[in-house]
Amino acid sequence: CILLALGNNPQISMAFQDILASDARIKQVWANYFPTFSWQTGYTRLRQLQLSDALGRNLEFNYYLLGQISLQQMLYDFGVTQNQATIRKLDYESYKKSFEAIVNDVIYQTKNAYYNVLYSYENKRIAQDTVNKFDLFYRLAKANYISGFSPKVDVTIAETNLSNAKLKYIEAENTVNIALAKLNNIMGLPYIEKYEIDEKLNYHPISISFEEAISIARDSRPELKQAEIKVETSNQTVKLTKKSFLPTLSLEGQYQIGGKSWTSNYGFNIGGYLTFPSINLMLVRNEIREAKYLYDKELANARNTQNSIYFEIQNAYLKLEEKRNQIPVALLQLKQSKENFDLSFGMYKVGETSPTELKDAENAYEQAQLTYYNSLYEYNSAKAALEKAIGKNICAQDLPVELVY
Repeated sequence: CILLALGNNPQISMAFQDILASDARIKQVWANYFPTFSWQTGYTRLRQLQLSDALGRNLEFNYYLLGQISLQQMLYDFGVTQNQATIRKLDYESYKKSFEAIVNDVIYQTKNAYYNVLYSYENKRIAQDTVNKFDLFYRLAKANYISGFSPKVDVTIAETNLSNAKLKYIEAENTVNIALAKLNNIMGLPYIEKYEIDEKLNYHPISISFEEAISIARDSRPELKQAEIKVETSNQTVKLTKKSFLPTLSLEGQYQIGGKSWTSNYGFNIGGYLTFPSINLMLVRNEIREAKYLYDKELANARNTQNSIYFEIQNAYLKLEEKRNQIPVALLQLKQSKENFDLSFGMYKVGETSPTELKDAENAYEQAQLTYYNSLYEYNSAKAALEKAIGKNICAQDLPVELVY
């Protein structure tokens, strides 16, 4: 499921296209060092107003331009293009980290949805088992009524219980379909053909300390690296803004053919230029101040990201510990409720307990099963949340432990 999600989830594809577009923007900046060509042709008819008045006669001219080729080459801009390219490269690295973060999130969503499908399957299996039990109770009650050992009300109660169990099964079956639809949507395959999952919910024991989780996150969590990249991007923006007043050294050449006829003459010019920009000292000063403030903002944002991730890891770690401790208790409750149900069922068969008491025992057993499998689901979901928080999968120490009773 994870492989399907990585290959088909549209969010991942979108993030990958952002990386490619960012790489193209780097090359666009370096294009400043490539020559610029232009070509022009045309025809112009002129009537000189001032000369016509001065000479007392109309002066009209035809000007033909067969072709004008211009070439301009920027030689040096005192590091402006270099700074711009550095900023684009940092943007490129930031998009890569965004891509990793999206992959990390999609993997978590896939795991969580997958475990929810497994839980919904168990819920459906328990509902089917409940239907089978109440169908057995109904047949027993009906047989006992025909034999004269039970009153009619026992048959009515058993039939009502069976109908309620069938309704629960229908709900459980629909829950499976909804869970599968959610998983398919996360995988980017909403129209995939129906399939079955053979795996069951298991308990995978892991051993990781909180300090180890924090250490792994420092190296693996993409958002932390992305925050550092944004700080450096802001720093480069400050440097770039300070170069607003620097000139550009360039070379320009032009060749023309035209004149009184299309090919009557030709001309050319070539020169080097040191072009200074128009400078508004008030504007440049405040642009530099703005860039510095945004740099300080990114520093604060990086600290906020670190704090948020630390809290996310802490929350996920504590929740994982909570769910780990709940599983043995839920398993014990499941065993006790099953023993109580077996005892009640044995007493019911010999007429020593009522259908209501049997129903209560069966409901308690059913709820204990749901609680146990819900504990397994929440444990696996919490494990997936911790893996997302640290940005890396946690390997289980041992093989999956089957705790199914």
